[in-house]
Amino acid sequence: MHDGTDTSPSPLQPLKPRRKGIYILPNLFTLAALFGGFYAIVMAMNGRFHEAAIGVFCAMVLDSLDGRVARMTNTQSAFGEQMDSLSDMVSFGAAPALIAYEWSLKGLGRWGWIAAFVYCACAALRLARFNVNTGVVDKRFFQGLPSPAAAALVMGFIWLMTDLGIQGANVPWIMFGFALYSGLTMVTNVPFYSFKEVNMKRSVPFAVIVLIALGIAAINIDPPTVLFGIFVAYGLSGYVVYIYRKAKGQRVSVIATSKDEPEERGLH
Repeated sequence: MHDGTDTSPSPLQPLKPRRKGIYILPNLFTLAALFGGFYAIVMAMNGRFHEAAIGVFCAMVLDSLDGRVARMTNTQSAFGEQMDSLSDMVSFGAAPALIAYEWSLKGLGRWGWIAAFVYCACAALRLARFNVNTGVVDKRFFQGLPSPAAAALVMGFIWLMTDLGIQGANVPWIMFGFALYSGLTMVTNVPFYSFKEVNMKRSVPFAVIVLIALGIAAINIDPPTVLFGIFVAYGLSGYVVYIYRKAKGQRVSVIATSKDEPEERGLH
């Protein structure tokens, strides 16, 4: 029986703050991507560079899935965004730099570790700039080469050379060039297509499915060669777009015209 006593909390009584939960599913993909980068470093330390390259490529696939899974399941969180950035720094920043140095660059002495450090530092700068520019960048393009694609250039070259039986000591200056090109391209303002406009829920012509099947078959013929070729083409595509826009008199920057300081939100 109700005795008339008011059991509702007093307006002056502070409410308990709601705990911010950590969603398991998207962070499992992020942790798996982090493991791929860590596994690659361990394999390189043991001289198993073929497995190291595969580890970084697996991290790329998993990294592309965590954000999509979070959006599909409505489990985005600030924790997940920060975790994703830290995972990217290990898998696509530190891991490729250390593996490239261990595989080939250490034969160049001082020049070798300088090239590895430049790549690693540029990856960190690229991720930090991405985080603070999220609100002002044209979503159709990345500002500079994205770090997974830069890692794919470096690791794709190592994977291809290892598959051909070529030792890193025989191509140190080529590795030096790939490390510098990938690193410095990450911090340029060159626009690279982001593929964010591709809608997986939209219906497509039957011919598109056939082309996708042919692409998968082509990759399976010789994965190191085909994948390396794809990422070399992508790594050059930004400069093609830049030159084309410049020639047409179009704006080449993907940054919005507003000069206001962007808010540090929507981190990735």
